[in-house]
Amino acid sequence: MKPDIATAITNALIQGGSLWLIATIVAFLPVLWTMTLMLHLGRPYVLRTLRRCGLRLGADIWWMSYLLMRDAALLLTFALSWIFFAPNAVVNDAFPITGPLAALCLLLALAVKLSRRVDDDVAAYRLATAFLVAGATLYYGALVFAVEATSQPYLAGFGAAFTSTSNPLVALWIMWLSLVGVALVAGWLFVRLLNNATRTMARRLQVTPPAAQESTAVVS
Repeated sequence: MKPDIATAITNALIQGGSLWLIATIVAFLPVLWTMTLMLHLGRPYVLRTLRRCGLRLGADIWWMSYLLMRDAALLLTFALSWIFFAPNAVVNDAFPITGPLAALCLLLALAVKLSRRVDDDVAAYRLATAFLVAGATLYYGALVFAVEATSQPYLAGFGAAFTSTSNPLVALWIMWLSLVGVALVAGWLFVRLLNNATRTMARRLQVTPPAAQESTAVVS
């Protein structure tokens, strides 16, 4: 009898802990989305501030700190948005039905940042901004007017259509299609990274003097 009670208590703690973790992530994601948008769209303000800095070291520290915070917020938001790709959580918990699409838009913005010079190319910056704004619209729209509007009777139809638990079949289809998109973008990034690494190694071998190459070969 005692082992059964211990097993029941353990299962209850595990289930309760998982539910608490999911609820915490879902509650914290709007904060991360807001920080990501603010840091990305605040680039003109940061540049104006840099022009006022008389000390070169201070300007460099300010710029590098901004870049680290902006990209770290984007990466953390995408990492926590991975919860929208868990089928059981999508079916059993009230998620924004367009959450996976918003996560895909985050990955596309990250892909633009990794493949192009967003801070030097205006077209690349606009493209990354378009992906972030589209993802935020998909996330905030379903979250505010569906998941967080259950007490509003005039939004009952919208809530039933854009909440994952009210429309599980469509939610699963959106999740799987978004997951395919994530796999394609991740595969493209992997191939691009591999090609860049290969070209960099070939360029270094061409620049290295023959004597150094022979000594390296003897040591290896």
